[in-house]
Amino acid sequence: MRVGFVGLGIMGASLAANVQKAGHTLTVHDVRREAAAKHIANGAAWADSPKTVAAASDVVLTSLPGPPEVEAVALGENGLLAGMKAGASYFDLSTNSRATVRKINAAFAEKGAHMFDAPVSGGPKGAFTGKLAIWVGGEKAIFERDRAVLDAMGDQVRYVGTIGQATVAKLVHNCAGYALTVALGEVFTMGIKAGVDPADLFEAVRQGALGRRRTFDGLLDQFLPGTYDPPAFQLRHAHKDVSLATQLAREVGVPMRLSNLTLEEMTEALGRGWAHLDSRSILMLQQERAGIDVKVPPERMAQLRGNG
Repeated sequence: MRVGFVGLGIMGASLAANVQKAGHTLTVHDVRREAAAKHIANGAAWADSPKTVAAASDVVLTSLPGPPEVEAVALGENGLLAGMKAGASYFDLSTNSRATVRKINAAFAEKGAHMFDAPVSGGPKGAFTGKLAIWVGGEKAIFERDRAVLDAMGDQVRYVGTIGQATVAKLVHNCAGYALTVALGEVFTMGIKAGVDPADLFEAVRQGALGRRRTFDGLLDQFLPGTYDPPAFQLRHAHKDVSLATQLAREVGVPMRLSNLTLEEMTEALGRGWAHLDSRSILMLQQERAGIDVKVPPERMAQLRGNG
C-alpha cells in the first residue's frame, strides 16, 4: 500500500521503519526533516506538509505527543484533511482524548475518508521489535481492509469497537499502570523501612499469589462475572490483612495514602454486610458510584479464560 507517516519521534521512527520493512511505499513528514533521514535513505519520500503526505497515500499514520498536536496535524492549515482522498484511511497511533478523536472522525467522514483511533502499547522497545499491542476504534470493515499496515507494526492488533473506544482502552490501561506503580511504591517503602532488604522483599512477593498472576487476570474471577459468592478469600479476612499492614506502616512511620483509602473501602463494604463475600466485593461500591452493573455472560467468560 501507499502509506503516509507523520511524526518520527522515539516511537514513530521505529513504527515507520517497520512499515517500510513490510514492503509498503512510504511518504513521511516530521517537524524536523533530519528525523526522516534513515527512512529517506531506505527509499521513503519526503513530504513538506501533512497535506502532501495525505495526498500521496492510501493509508495515513500519525504518532504524535497528544491531542493538540494530533488536531493540528489532522485539521490545521495544510493538514491531513486537506489532502485526504475519499475512501482513504487515517489511523492515529497517539494516546489521544476521546473528544478529539471523535471531532477528527466527524470531519473526515464529511469528506468520505475514514479516521481511526489506534493507540499503541509496548513502549520504544515494542515499537522497535514489533512486539506491540495496537487497539483500534472505528469502522470495522475498513479496519479489516487496511489491517496489513497495522500488522506490520504490532503483533497484537485488536479491534475494540466504534470510534473512540480504543482510546478508552488505552487510558484504562495506562492509568491502571501508574496507579499500581504508586501503590507498589507505597507498600514497598513500608516493607523496606520495616527492615526487609529490597531485593529479598521483591523476590518474596514476586512468588506470592499476586506476584505470579498477570496484572488484569484478577478481574476474571469475581468482577467481570459479577459473582462474589462463593468467595475465594473472604472480605473479613482481607480487611484484617490490610488493617495489619497499615498498622505496621504507622509503627515504622510510613504514610500510606492509597492503602488507608483501600481500608476505608473495605470498612464500608463490611458495613454493607459483605464480610462473608469475596474480598473483591469492594468493587461493587465503585460500580454503584459509577451507576453500572458489571455482569459478563458465562459464555463470554469462557472465551476470556480460554484466551488467557
